[in-house]
Amino acid sequence: MADEKTSADHESDRELAADGAGDLRSFGRRRGRKATERQRMLLETLLPEVAVGAPTFSNDAQGAIDRLFGEPVRETWLEIGFGGGEHLVWQARANSDVGLIGAEPFEDGVVKVLSEIDADRQTGDRKLANVRLLADDVRPLLRALPQASLDRVFILFPDPWPKRRHAKRRLVQPPLVELLARVMKPGAELRVGTDIGDYARTALLALTSSPDFVWQAAGPQDWRVRPSDWPGTRYEAKAIREGRCCYFLRFTRAK
Repeated sequence: MADEKTSADHESDRELAADGAGDLRSFGRRRGRKATERQRMLLETLLPEVAVGAPTFSNDAQGAIDRLFGEPVRETWLEIGFGGGEHLVWQARANSDVGLIGAEPFEDGVVKVLSEIDADRQTGDRKLANVRLLADDVRPLLRALPQASLDRVFILFPDPWPKRRHAKRRLVQPPLVELLARVMKPGAELRVGTDIGDYARTALLALTSSPDFVWQAAGPQDWRVRPSDWPGTRYEAKAIREGRCCYFLRFTRAK
């Protein structure tokens, strides 16, 4: 979730070549400002301790996810594109019995969460011991995770790719929906947030056309008002300052 309003302008088509298994890149920059000495230290020493990726699940996928957080967890949640990490950290602290995987290819965002984990360790609280990070595209991980292994997934304010020629790079489209359907448990919840009306439309079309997901909306308030257990992020605050509406979409994996 790099700077969502400028990513399409800061990367060339050559730099946005397909990743992984032929996936079009759905994110913009991987790096912003040059890392400080402390940030490099966190990336070199702390990230390997909390890192997770597709190879983690290459041999015994179910066993790997059972052991992923050291201690047994009640549920496993995934946040795709956690940006500055405010939501990921809030959820981890509010749900200590849940294991959270955060995927974010933008290095600056990864460093922010690593800083929070490091500060948590320094105080001895260990309230973020239930966080694991993927500093890369999430789709290879989704292919490697065991079937029906996730209880909740968040995709909050993803890169909107507003230019028509870049719209095909939007993350929430049928191929991702298929990947999510495989790894989400029956009844699991998917939350999608955006401040771009056309992106909300793209997401709704992709998800409501899938038999695997059910939109949890009985009326406008269900997508206009953010639930109390869905904390705000800097991207939402920016949207509000600039006069844009935010859309809070909630789906469940069909049983």
